[in-house]
Amino acid sequence: MTKIASIEPLLARVGIRNQLLVKVTTEDGIVGWGESGLSAREQAVSAAVEHAAEFLVGQDSRKIGRIWQESYRAQYFEGGRVLTAAISAIDIALYDILGKRLGVPVYQLLGGRQRDVIPTFASTTKSAHDDIIAETRQLMQLGWDCVRLVPSYFDDNEVFDPRKSLGPTAEQLIAVRNEFGKDLCIGIDFHHRLSLAETASFCNMLPPGTLDFLEEPMRCETPEAYATLRKMTDIPFAVGEEFASKWQAGPYVEQGLTQYMRLDICNIGGFTEAMKVAGWCERHYIDLMPHNPLGPVCTAATVHMAAAVPNFSWQETRQSPVENLGFHDPVLFPTQITMEGAVYVVPDGPGLGVEVNEDAIRKSNPTHVEPPHLRRPDGSVTNW
Repeated sequence: MTKIASIEPLLARVGIRNQLLVKVTTEDGIVGWGESGLSAREQAVSAAVEHAAEFLVGQDSRKIGRIWQESYRAQYFEGGRVLTAAISAIDIALYDILGKRLGVPVYQLLGGRQRDVIPTFASTTKSAHDDIIAETRQLMQLGWDCVRLVPSYFDDNEVFDPRKSLGPTAEQLIAVRNEFGKDLCIGIDFHHRLSLAETASFCNMLPPGTLDFLEEPMRCETPEAYATLRKMTDIPFAVGEEFASKWQAGPYVEQGLTQYMRLDICNIGGFTEAMKVAGWCERHYIDLMPHNPLGPVCTAATVHMAAAVPNFSWQETRQSPVENLGFHDPVLFPTQITMEGAVYVVPDGPGLGVEVNEDAIRKSNPTHVEPPHLRRPDGSVTNW
C-alpha cells in the first residue's frame, strides 16, 4: 500500500506568476505535494515529471534516496536544471508523504529540529533614495535585521547599462549603512548581470563594512571567475540559487567561493540533495541562506530543511508587507507555514504542513510568463 499510484504535474497561476506543483499519490490514498523551482519554463519541467512517472509509478514511496538515484541516472545524459527541478518536486512530495504516513513533520525525518523559528531576510523594491530608506525603515520596524536591496539599472525599455548602475547602487548602499548603522545586515542582488571587471569595480566603490553580502553578481557556470573575484574583494559572497546539483555546488564550497549558500531546494534535488550540500557546507563553516522565491510548498520545504540544519542564517521571503506578491494565496493554499513578523514558525503537524485547494488550483488560469529579455545600450543581449 506504500506504492506510488500516480504522479501528476499541476500548473497553476498564483499571484503574478505560475507555479508548477507536483502531486504524488500512493495506493492507500496519501497525497504528497512538491514544487518545481524552474520558473518560466514550467512546461519543460512538467514533461520531465511525466517521463519520470512512467517508471516511478508502482515503486515503494518510502525508498526516497533510491528513487532519486534512479530518476537522475535512468537516462544517458546527466542532470541539468530541467531534470533536477522535476526530481526536486517529486522528492519533496515523497518526504511529505512519508511524514504524513508516520505522523511526524518532515524535519523529524532529517534529524529533528534545531530551531523553533526560521529568521528571514526581506527585499526592498525601489531604487530611488527616499523609497529605499522608507522601505528599509518599515522592514526594520517590523523585525527584520537583514534586508536585501535591488540595484539601479533599468530604463523604460528594459535596457540595462551596468556601468551606469554601479555608481548609483553603491551610493544607495552607503546611504543605507549610514542611516541604519552596523546592526542591519545589508545585501545586494545583481542577479548575475555583471562581468568580472564590472563586479570588481563595484566592490571598489564601497567603503569597508558597507555590504554584508554580494549576491550572484555573475553567473555560476565558471567558478574560476569567482575565484579571481575572491582575490579582489573581501565582501562575502552569496551564491547558489542557480545550482542544479551537489556537483555544481562543489567548487564553491571547497574553494571558499561563497560564504552564504543560496541553494534552492526546488532546483538542487529536493531534500535528498539539499541536506547533502548543507552538511558539506557545515564542514566548511558556510551558512545556508536558501533561495525561496516561490509558493507555500517551496516555503514549507525550505522551512523544514532550515529547521533541521545547524548552519543557517536567513531564509528568503517574498511575504513581507513591502513585497508581498500573492504567491501564498490563502484560497489556493488554505493551510501553510505561519509567518510571525520576520520569522517563519516551525510547524508541528505531519508532513510539510501545507494543504492545497486542488479544485481551485485546477480552475486557475496559468498563462506563460516570459522573463524580461534584457539588452545593453548597444543592443546586445545580457542576463535577466
